[in-house]
Amino acid sequence: MKDAYDGPILEIDNLSISFFTRLREIPAVMDFSVKVMPGEAVGLVGESGCGKSTVALGVMQDLGKNGRIVGGSIKFKGRDLNEMSMEELRDIRGSEIAMIYQEPMASLNPAMKIGKQLMEVPMIHKGASAEEAYERALQVVTDVKLPDPKRMLDSYPHQLSGGQQQRIVIAMALMAEPSLLILDEPTTALDVTVEAAVVDLVKELGKKYGTSMLFISHNLGLVLETCDRLCVMYSGEAVETGSIEAVFDHMQHPYTQALFRSIPLPGADKNARPLVAIPGNFPLPHERPPGCNFGPRCDYFEAGRCDRGDIPMALVPDKDRHETRCLKYEEIDWNAPIVAGNTTEKAEPGRVVLKMDNLKKYYEVAANALFGSSGEKKVVKANETLSFEARESETLAIVGESGCGKSTFAKVLMGLETATDGQIILDNREIQSTPIEKRDTGTISDVQMVFQNPFDTLNPSMTVGRQIIRALEIFDIGNSDDERRERMLQLLDLVKLPRAFADRMPRQLSGGQKQRVGIARAFAGDARIVVADEPVSALDVSVQAAVTDLLMEIQREQKTTLLFISHDLSIVRYLSDRVMVMYLGHVVELGDTEQVFAPPYHPYTEALLSAVPIADTSIEKQHIVLDGDIPSAMNPPPGCPFQTRCRWKDKVAGGLCEREVPPVRHLADGHQIKCHLSDEKLAGMEPVIKIAAE
Repeated sequence: MKDAYDGPILEIDNLSISFFTRLREIPAVMDFSVKVMPGEAVGLVGESGCGKSTVALGVMQDLGKNGRIVGGSIKFKGRDLNEMSMEELRDIRGSEIAMIYQEPMASLNPAMKIGKQLMEVPMIHKGASAEEAYERALQVVTDVKLPDPKRMLDSYPHQLSGGQQQRIVIAMALMAEPSLLILDEPTTALDVTVEAAVVDLVKELGKKYGTSMLFISHNLGLVLETCDRLCVMYSGEAVETGSIEAVFDHMQHPYTQALFRSIPLPGADKNARPLVAIPGNFPLPHERPPGCNFGPRCDYFEAGRCDRGDIPMALVPDKDRHETRCLKYEEIDWNAPIVAGNTTEKAEPGRVVLKMDNLKKYYEVAANALFGSSGEKKVVKANETLSFEARESETLAIVGESGCGKSTFAKVLMGLETATDGQIILDNREIQSTPIEKRDTGTISDVQMVFQNPFDTLNPSMTVGRQIIRALEIFDIGNSDDERRERMLQLLDLVKLPRAFADRMPRQLSGGQKQRVGIARAFAGDARIVVADEPVSALDVSVQAAVTDLLMEIQREQKTTLLFISHDLSIVRYLSDRVMVMYLGHVVELGDTEQVFAPPYHPYTEALLSAVPIADTSIEKQHIVLDGDIPSAMNPPPGCPFQTRCRWKDKVAGGLCEREVPPVRHLADGHQIKCHLSDEKLAGMEPVIKIAAE
């Protein structure tokens, strides 16, 4: 094991990091301090661009050619990293300090087998023999709970799922038993169920190896579940630090408070208790305001005081190592009720505008393309007997893991694919067999889509206004260029963007602003059905609140039907009227939001709810971690599609789950479940999420 060291493993003191361009020095991190003690996990949270990853790269001494530490120190076990030679750093990196990045494939060599990549670590850092290194690799792959470790070591990265790749990257980081593990958004690209398993694993391995952790995330719920202490960053500075309990329950900085108000915790309601988005935008590094960086967006700002000079961190007297960068923290009533956003009446769903009946979408794949065998064909059942209705003014959420068929069904609805069987009825017209190029303009403008990644959906060489006008031209809206320009400006008003943005290029917009342009374009033809495919997952929490609020407002005005595809059940609970849970092409549960979020659940829904990290210390959750990944749609299990991962399977007699696909059962008005469990077993299910008694 590691040498005993009882001082701070990592001590960052008044750190300042700048990047130098030809024009100017850009200060990325200023006066930043944090301590990580032995065996402690410290979370670093904040919005994109606040300097979290820059701090991590500073610790790794990997700031590139134009990045420099311009003040303060970073000490690892008492030694200043900034004063070490390249040889000393090379010895420490990978063996004493390891880093896990956001995108697992960026850390793996695609042309090298997993075993060889893992064996390199002890052979380079510890001088281990090939036999010793192989044994160590086998041990660590077993530790990270991967099935059939020997087969894993003999595989190439592309033969593994995203969750398996991330586990291999964690295994690689742990190969040399580092003292400090830096995790930079390690689960952003993963499904919630895989995320829950990976987080569980990181906590378990941290205890087993006694590793200290710096956990970088924008997900407050995830930090609550993994960390002991927390540091909140805003615009290059730490604004609040303390234990999880101190910061979550006794926050002392307006930015921390604003972050919590913009995330959908249990109890938030889109009509009665809407989220409160943080006003304004994040300042650019070279345009920071004088005094408090958060001042222009703060509810408690006082001119002449908050903007006078630099504000130091102050020690909050009541808690252990709890600090805040706020001059007024003692004067603010932190328990005052939130000034609610504008409450609205619940919109009553209107007539049925879209109906799917036994929709099937199968793909034929040449078996030899994957297995090197003869020319036989294999069928991938992406969607299996999908049936539901969607009404005017209604939000129907579609949830499930990657590979469950959510996006396939969206492609069929949009006309990018045609159905294998079944019907899609839009206003008494069947559209399931009409590809998009054969659809009339009215149908195309009626069914529109808002995509997950706002960066990929805009043409980088066209102004924002031109991109919206182009959509109006395609939809035959407006009789002249002037009319179309006026309509484009009205659409910018609709999505709350300044009209001056019409002449901007996409690169001049933030992520949230780009997503608003995407929404404006989707509503250009007065869309009646909008498919929103993970529309806020690439955005910061504060921007998420504003964009979801915007979607709701437009929906109320235009009576749009919103099909909201997501794996974030917190946001689903907040804004959906009904929820459809999909697994391996099947609809396993369908009902209104209250029905789906309260027992009885389908066993898969139960596991999904347990996997969602919730940023609230008063919440108690059942702990259900799903084993294994979602099976392949090319080779689904016999019987119930979920039976290979179901913890209730033993409660059903006679191996029924392994033999037969369950029938659809109607439990209550509009609530249906595809499951073999008896009525008694379903009735005896406990709630997954409970608010702990005070």
